[in-house]
Amino acid sequence: MSSKQIVVSDVTKAHKNPIAELVQVACQFDCRITLESGTRKINAKSIMGIMAFNPSNGMEVNIIADGNDEQEAVEAVEKFLICV
Repeated sequence: MSSKQIVVSDVTKAHKNPIAELVQVACQFDCRITLESGTRKINAKSIMGIMAFNPSNGMEVNIIADGNDEQEAVEAVEKFLICV
């Protein structure tokens, strides 16, 4: 299992449709990817989950991945959310 705590940048300025694009990034990987913030915990491959989670500027998020490509998945989701 790999995880990383990050602070989300303003994804609405960097991406046209951040919710759908984040799900597309997550779905590129075989491992399970979970996003956590406070008491909320969602599957990053679920568009409904991401819509409810609503990652926004300044939000602290813990990215957790578990599976064969977990490290690459954490890095890709991190780059998306911090707008690198």
